[in-house]
Amino acid sequence: MKRIDRIYAYLVEQSEGKTLDDFVHMEGFTASDIANDLDILRNNVSAELNKLLRQNSIIKIKGRPVHYLVKSSIEKLLGCKLPDDQHEYENMNELLSFQSPTIRPAAKGNADASEEPNPFDDLIGSKTSLKVQVEQAKAAVLYPPHGLHTLIVGQTGVGKTLFANMMFNYAKSSAPFMDEDAQFIVFNCADYANNPQLLLSHIFGHTKGAFTGADSEKDGLVTKADGGMLFLDEIHRLPPEGQEMLFYFMDTGTYAKLGETERNRKANVLIIGATTEDPDSSLLKTFVRRIPILIRIPSFEERPAKDKIEILKFLLAIEANRVQKPIKIDAESMKALIGNTSYGNVGQLKSNIQLVCANGFLHCLNDDVITINFKDLPSELKNGFFYLSRKRQEIQELSELIDSYLTVYPEGENKALFEEDPYEPDFNLYNIIGDKVSFMMDQDVSDEDINRFLKLDIDIHLNKFYNKFSSNALNREKILKIVSEDILDFSEEVQEIVEKRLKRKVNDRFLFAFSLHLTSFLKRVKNQQVANYTNIENVINDRPEEYQLSLDICKMIEKRYRVHVPVKEAMYLTILLTSLLDDQKAEQVAILVAAHGSSTASSMVSVVKSLLGESNVDSIDMPLDMSPKYVLEEMKKRVKEIDMGKGVLLLVDMGSLTGFGDIITQETGIKTRTIDMVTTALVIEAIRKATIMEMDLEDIYESLKDFRGYGSYQVEQKTEETRQPQKPPAILSVCSTGEGTAEKLKQLVEQLLKNIGRSDITVIPLQINEVEDKKETYMHKYDILLTVGIVDPKVHAPFIPVEALFMGDGEAQVMHLIQNQQLLQTPPRSPAMVREMTEESLNEFLTFLNPKKVVGAITEFVSSIERLAERPFNNASKINMNIHIGCALERVVTHAGLIYKNEITPEKEEKKESYKKAAKIFEDQLKLKLSDDELYYIVDMIDNLSSRQTAGVQ
Repeated sequence: MKRIDRIYAYLVEQSEGKTLDDFVHMEGFTASDIANDLDILRNNVSAELNKLLRQNSIIKIKGRPVHYLVKSSIEKLLGCKLPDDQHEYENMNELLSFQSPTIRPAAKGNADASEEPNPFDDLIGSKTSLKVQVEQAKAAVLYPPHGLHTLIVGQTGVGKTLFANMMFNYAKSSAPFMDEDAQFIVFNCADYANNPQLLLSHIFGHTKGAFTGADSEKDGLVTKADGGMLFLDEIHRLPPEGQEMLFYFMDTGTYAKLGETERNRKANVLIIGATTEDPDSSLLKTFVRRIPILIRIPSFEERPAKDKIEILKFLLAIEANRVQKPIKIDAESMKALIGNTSYGNVGQLKSNIQLVCANGFLHCLNDDVITINFKDLPSELKNGFFYLSRKRQEIQELSELIDSYLTVYPEGENKALFEEDPYEPDFNLYNIIGDKVSFMMDQDVSDEDINRFLKLDIDIHLNKFYNKFSSNALNREKILKIVSEDILDFSEEVQEIVEKRLKRKVNDRFLFAFSLHLTSFLKRVKNQQVANYTNIENVINDRPEEYQLSLDICKMIEKRYRVHVPVKEAMYLTILLTSLLDDQKAEQVAILVAAHGSSTASSMVSVVKSLLGESNVDSIDMPLDMSPKYVLEEMKKRVKEIDMGKGVLLLVDMGSLTGFGDIITQETGIKTRTIDMVTTALVIEAIRKATIMEMDLEDIYESLKDFRGYGSYQVEQKTEETRQPQKPPAILSVCSTGEGTAEKLKQLVEQLLKNIGRSDITVIPLQINEVEDKKETYMHKYDILLTVGIVDPKVHAPFIPVEALFMGDGEAQVMHLIQNQQLLQTPPRSPAMVREMTEESLNEFLTFLNPKKVVGAITEFVSSIERLAERPFNNASKINMNIHIGCALERVVTHAGLIYKNEITPEKEEKKESYKKAAKIFEDQLKLKLSDDELYYIVDMIDNLSSRQTAGVQ
């Protein structure tokens, strides 16, 4: 039987005995279902289904995934013939519209149909990922006689406020104790967390004279919420006495205003609390016991792929309605937006969508459709796509559900889920853009200048609204892991004063450095430790403005924490301030790419900009008929234009271009370094080291002069006679005091080193004021791999700022840099070491298989592949291969195998068959069989591995 006949027979057989209701429920059969049941590759199944569709034998139900039905079977159930010229239908409802009236049921016997609509129906995931939470919420508000108090727990931006709003709306429509005019009162406990008296006054009210400034009696929120619901956001910020007053009110329904001695007042209020913290550690146990219902809202990352796409569509629809234009977005952009919500959840997704839509609107002012393409996204949003690419299963699920493009159309008024949305700006950004464009066009401003101005305007407006929800929320959470909330609040006050007095913005590093420094200082005071202050009086004369500001900050510390602050502490603060501010002035190394050919250099730079976003990089193409003299003049001109004070790295291909660096430096005075044999990978690495790692020109040159791409490459080994004695490796940790702060940084870096098995690296703490005196000594004694801390000590090693260690990709940067050093310095691993490292890694990845039992078979299989590929693999590649195959075997056990979607060439098919024979070892030894799909992925992996190693040798 032919493959197409097998598939059609399967569909007919599976359709027998099914009713219309069955098909409404299941929607049909997917290509994946058929592929799994018939053991045929999915792409082959799809090809045959398309043929059956063209033959008018089956029909297609659109959606993700697409479903298929046997046409004759459906016609029989509908009691009518379907149109011959229509093969695709939007959904089952469209099919049911053809149903003969004589067999159409008088009423649907479907439980959902009779179910009354309720506010939770508008909540994405209410029937899937949030089903349990919705049932809990309904039970809480309907429980007699007055509902049950509830605590909602979830990360920032998951929708706790929205969920509480829906609970209130559901209570109004369904709960007998809540009237139509009931109030939903919202209060954020963080607003008055530093003033417990005022906080309790807001909640319970106060009498006249209850405290200084209480000139008249005032009702609290409990009074206003009587008969309704009081939503207390960030309830963990309630002080203990406030929690006690609240749980007494929840127990008895009675309370007293601040200033009253007896609890004679009564109110009937349903309390809904929300927190981002663990209730057991952030709230009194007696208080938590009074709250019988605890609802945990999953993070955006924990939601299923279908929910994520529905949320994305909903937020895009809001923007389409606001701008009154369709929005067209490509699949890569959707994945980038979904992958860029690791800390801000739905709130972060909303702000990101508004940013890309605003930029898209700017570029499509005269178009009928706003188009959003991946190449136009800011580089920080593109990172979301690369982050998601590492999660194979999720990216595969999203690919199943997403078309190449999604177009969302405006549909009248926005459907507001609740009245006040903290992520909703109180302005229409699109109107602002449109108005300003009209004005500037009237003034004959060029299109280029209009775009430049409006891009800046978009950033200003959106940053104004989202800073507190995105990076600031992340920063706070990260910092609060190492300092107390009170110290962080105080540090933020100091930051505002510093910016106001010195008339300049400070970066995140200031907040990290100052809060750590203050924590260390207060700890010394508490333990009665005397600081080893050195002679630093010269800062008084060198930086008088910063010194005076530091004295004022010391007075603030004395007043806030009731401690004595020595004068020399102000000097240390001055050093801290000046170091952080001076460090912000440092610019970046510029990159100039020059190569022979009409578009060689510009093509490389274009690719890099599309991947990394705009950077300080430029290109010069040198057609073969262009004179070297002209190119030299052009290069001098470009070097002057792009230099930012730290020099220019020239990346060239060959010939006369390699000798221009010295001439440019002599004639312009701008320091340059030249690396030849330029490749796209080299340009990417140069920009990454210049912008992200902020390395100096000399450091970038030294680290890249032997760069041969991202694959494994051999470094020429020095002979025993010429090899220099190896110095012990070390990392410098630069901090403000060298004591408490340094210890925290040191512990963090040491833990990272332990994670990657490099306990041989010493972490050396270094005070700011000792950098110049001691760095030469350390550089002579140690091989400094990198530096971390609050300022760059400039020791010709990569620098990672302290804030990057606690957020972003700082930890990954440390590991990447150390592992690169390890690649260059450690001797080749023996086969025994490869096996040992594979086993250790598989211990982390495998749940059901025993690494000790599978590693032998895996090693033997990889050796067979080496022989088939007719080239040896280096040890790093072997370890990667071993881990991949181990995970593939685990997927066989869990029936979660990958589905191969790339093109299958005859050559690839031939390799797969030969690998299949080698993979028989798994059947013989482990009783496990790798699928064809998994083997195709291994073929691709080996091909990529081979090409990279070949490039590395070349």
